[in-house]
Amino acid sequence: MEKAKAIVITGTPGVGKSTLARLLAEELGAELISLGELVAEEGLHEGEDPETGSLLVDLGALSKRLVELLSHGQRELYVVEGHYAHLVVPREFLLMAFVLRREPGELKRILEARGYSGRKLYENLQAEVLDVCLYEAVQAYGPELVYEVDTTGREPRDVLEEVLRALERGRGRVGIVDWLGALEGEGRLSDFFPPEQHQN
Repeated sequence: MEKAKAIVITGTPGVGKSTLARLLAEELGAELISLGELVAEEGLHEGEDPETGSLLVDLGALSKRLVELLSHGQRELYVVEGHYAHLVVPREFLLMAFVLRREPGELKRILEARGYSGRKLYENLQAEVLDVCLYEAVQAYGPELVYEVDTTGREPRDVLEEVLRALERGRGRVGIVDWLGALEGEGRLSDFFPPEQHQN
């Protein structure tokens, strides 16, 4: 059997990764690996961040476990979903990486509805504004294997159709949004980078 391939779905929390990954796995008959669940179920972490309550993921152990799953699994295609997926899926297994993006104002409303506040909220919003997941994914895989998708205001099925078309073409695409420039232009940057004392 040929080496299994993985489609990576990454991006800041709240951009729509879980929903898209589930739809994509169903559409392609692929096996879905949700990294958050895998980390929790198999203890691939070093406890919780006392301030945010988030698990401190052991990226080395997680990457090693993923290589085992991809090397010895029964499927030829996997969808791997998580905001650090691009840091743990080795390039040799990658078919394509999709980095989902969402306008920061819309993202803020979604994260607040999930109960995010303080440092946890602003760290994630700032990561989105500063293109952190996109930058890291391009560093890991190169721009030809990374496809950026703006999910702002869109239905999951619409996003799925775009991703399927991109997989068919097999070419990356990056640089489609500039949240930093847009927020600066609108005078809204301080909404996402408030003084330190307002984040607690």
